[in-house]
Amino acid sequence: MKPPVTIAVTGAAGQICYSLLPRIAAGEMLGKDQPVILKLLELPIDQVQKAMRGVAMELEDCAFPLLQGLSLHAEAADAFKGANWCLLVGSKPRTKGMERADLLKDNGKIFVEQGKIIDEVAASDCRVVVVGNPCNTNCMIAANQAKRLPKENFTAMTRLDQNRARTQLAKKAGVKVTDVENIIIYGNHSPTMYANFNNAKVKGKAVTEVIKDRAWLEGEFLATVGKRGAAIIEARGSSSATSAANACIDHVRTLTTVGPDLHSIVVCSDGSYGFAKGVWASMAVKTVAYGKYEVIKDQPLTDFCKAKIKATNDELVGERDTVKEMLG
Repeated sequence: MKPPVTIAVTGAAGQICYSLLPRIAAGEMLGKDQPVILKLLELPIDQVQKAMRGVAMELEDCAFPLLQGLSLHAEAADAFKGANWCLLVGSKPRTKGMERADLLKDNGKIFVEQGKIIDEVAASDCRVVVVGNPCNTNCMIAANQAKRLPKENFTAMTRLDQNRARTQLAKKAGVKVTDVENIIIYGNHSPTMYANFNNAKVKGKAVTEVIKDRAWLEGEFLATVGKRGAAIIEARGSSSATSAANACIDHVRTLTTVGPDLHSIVVCSDGSYGFAKGVWASMAVKTVAYGKYEVIKDQPLTDFCKAKIKATNDELVGERDTVKEMLG
């Protein structure tokens, strides 16, 4: 068998991880022939640690053949030591009446610490995936702490938004989700994100040829994708969990599977597509080697696209300004 891959996961007692961890252990993320070692991290609070132990007991009771190691941690340095992948799922949730700026700063402190520790103790090939929101800016903060690991090893997740957009287009067109291709999310993981339908295809045809209702594409479709998370909270009383876990699986599997397909991943901007240099924005990438990607820079943009990207870029720049003292 292959040597095991060590995966550190934060927020291990939470709902996302309850769906995520069994799928990793079953080989859905890195492959059915890839053994894994899971290192789970949670807050040093008795009740939270107890809940994480319960999650670990269930993982043990599944008797996953690929799960070759499982450890529980209250200290980040222990959890991240030697990790090949760090999945940063845990973050402080936004509470009622809380300003976004306060959320950014509170989470920023967490990701400053985690970024520094990962850079110090993780494996030299470590890849970091930020799931916890606000994920773009949290990723920027963590990556800016790194001295040893390159910024390219840090990404954040907008695959959930891509999956949502793909499903909405498939439903409208009356086709299977696999018939929808090249739908890419640009910008921030927030309601300002832009799901670029202009370059997407349905059964090989341009989306705009198959779905001729331009008003729906520019209006209801974008609003539905951008506000889907809020709609789920309203419906079930808590935030997306199973779909977020599924998107994390997709995100990592994408980064470890070489191929021509385009995917939405948050990366550090070099100024492409009108994004400010140095902000962390979702855009189209393809995987060129295990854990390595290439940003696709030749996607055509209409004036409508450019206006939407400007709006989400302005938000990202504003978030960067809010946490600038944390960027080193």
